[in-house]
Amino acid sequence: MPLALYLLGLAVFAQGTSEFMLSGLLPDIARDLHVSVPMASSLTSAFAVGMVVGAPVMALASMRWSRRNALLFFLVLFLLVHVVGALTSSFWVLLATRVVAALANAGFLAVALVTAASLAGPGAKGRATSVLLGGVTLACVAGVPGGAALGQLWGWRSAFWAVVVVSVPAVFAILRSVPAGSGDGSLGEVREASGGRGRVRAEFRALRRPRPLVILALGALVNGATFCTFTYLAPLATDVSGIGAGWVPGVLALFGLGSFLGVTVAGRIADKRPLPVLVTGSLALFLGWVVCALTAGSPAVFLPLILVQGALSFGVGSTLIAQALYAGAGAPTLAGAGATAAFNVGAALGPWLGGVAIGAGSGYRPAVWVSATLVALALVTGGAALSAGRHAVRRRERSGLQAPGDTYGVS
Repeated sequence: MPLALYLLGLAVFAQGTSEFMLSGLLPDIARDLHVSVPMASSLTSAFAVGMVVGAPVMALASMRWSRRNALLFFLVLFLLVHVVGALTSSFWVLLATRVVAALANAGFLAVALVTAASLAGPGAKGRATSVLLGGVTLACVAGVPGGAALGQLWGWRSAFWAVVVVSVPAVFAILRSVPAGSGDGSLGEVREASGGRGRVRAEFRALRRPRPLVILALGALVNGATFCTFTYLAPLATDVSGIGAGWVPGVLALFGLGSFLGVTVAGRIADKRPLPVLVTGSLALFLGWVVCALTAGSPAVFLPLILVQGALSFGVGSTLIAQALYAGAGAPTLAGAGATAAFNVGAALGPWLGGVAIGAGSGYRPAVWVSATLVALALVTGGAALSAGRHAVRRRERSGLQAPGDTYGVS
């Protein structure tokens, strides 16, 4: 893999740390800025909404730029708003910086996914995706606990400064390592479009085909399952499994370690054998959530399962992102944006559904059942779409028409 991919992964690590680190900083932020903890939690919600909205909006806004210029703009903007956030004494200014940071993060990730795929070359989108998502998983393993530790030692603002420090080398790395003209060309129908509006319409047409839409929906469901349980992992560990509160960072890091292993292994096989990875991985993921829900009271079973489920969740998830890029080859800008938005829809929907289930009054275990249900829906949806796609191919073959390669399933 080109060195530039790993440098993009460094920037994704900084952005992933920023997205997740607030979970350990909210009480200090609330106390320092004189707001309640529930009010401070809106900083997390604002970031999630900004990611969902920002991916397509920012990708469209940057379509006339080279990918290097777009990456630089989004990363520098992300860096600057963290400087403002570290300096401000106003909660509302901090809230505004979180929205802008999310927009920049979404735009960067959308462009970075497509840039990584183009740098890696044909047939290597899975490996390229795993490198970028490795930055997210490393943020779970090291960045988030590190941010929490900095907050305890020197206050929550130090965690914001740490994100700035990590982001600065990535700016220079992009300047040096990402080709100036990378990704300026278009593919397929987009080449034939004239002008910016024609290009946007062509990309939307390419992305509205059944196969990309199904893959994006599967990504939202799988990621919803992942973040449903991950969001409530700390109380699951303490209240259900009986693990001491002091071990919670280790439990979170265990899930992050599994996530890193998952994207690393999947990245090496997902390009050549995506369907076996998705089918086998999703079935194992569903069974794992069921077993986890049934045995959450036993730490001896719960802890190994957290490692395994982290690996399966991100292994399947990263493969779906790679498949979204393959399926959206005619939408080189919006394919990455669609994948980013879909996965953040899942990241927002899953915890909300888990909260609804927990609010019914049965403790934290129902959140794991929600995760199992979402993966089951993904299996049913994917199976139905794959069957429909195969029937469509057979009909075209019988009628003497060549299948255009936009069947519902993955390649």
